Amino acid sequence: MPTYVILGHWSDQGIRNIKGQPQRTDQTIQAIEAAGGKMIGLWTTMGRYDFVMVVEGPSDEQTLGQLLAVASQGNIRTETLKAFPREVVRPIIERLP
Repeated sequence: MPTYVILGHWSDQGIRNIKGQPQRTDQTIQAIEAAGGKMIGLWTTMGRYDFVMVVEGPSDEQTLGQLLAVASQGNIRTETLKAFPREVVRPIIERLP
């Protein structure tokens, strides 16, 4: 399954409703799993981003749909990076001229 690194910010609404964040996180994890994905990790961070999530999803399209559904609630904004494992990248690099 593809892996995604999701960098997130709480919106003004999300920070005003921060006490509901643990429940929203549980709902997000359940939605990821129901769609056939897996939450690898979730960290609250200090600095440029408020949180970092690493998830596996069945496809780019499925993961995009889930991200849009969560973001449409208005509590977060995200930047998503598709992550490629070393064993996938190595043969690509080896084929370079």
